[in-house]
Amino acid sequence: MQLNNKNKKGFTLIELLVVVAIIGILSSTILVSMQSARAKARDARRLQDMRQIVTALQLYWDRYERYPSISADACCDGWDQGPCEAEPTSPFIGALATDVLLQTPLDPVGGSGNGCYGYNYYRYAAGSYGCDASRGAYFVLGVRDMETSGRPHPSSPGWSCSGRNWQTEFDWVIGGFEKN
Repeated sequence: MQLNNKNKKGFTLIELLVVVAIIGILSSTILVSMQSARAKARDARRLQDMRQIVTALQLYWDRYERYPSISADACCDGWDQGPCEAEPTSPFIGALATDVLLQTPLDPVGGSGNGCYGYNYYRYAAGSYGCDASRGAYFVLGVRDMETSGRPHPSSPGWSCSGRNWQTEFDWVIGGFEKN
């Protein structure tokens, strides 16, 4: 008895390669979409953390009538980073965490290798960079490296004085004077 190969059913090599190629294209498209969604979620968390920190700064000011000082050895070119790689809590986040924050906000990605990432805070002396000295010292709080927007982020309130515009240094930035 002889078997007839023409009656066997199966896939040719070409058909299998086409199916593999289609699966590869679909999976890469899905992967790219998921990466974009994750980046948007991280940016949304960063903006929520900024709102939480700004509220905490306002509550701190209500209690002490000043904003938290920065550390002499702040880790990001003089800016407190909240928290720095070298210290588990920076002075400004540490002060806020002790008094008003229930949880320490951390950048969702962490370090980008240069040591200056995340949430940056600086308290300037009255009159620095041409700001009105009669309004007292002031803080600047910003986020670098938002993943889904260019500089500035559309929701950034911005902050500048006659001698400096921090909006060009951060994707999202805000500031506030100690005296109104």
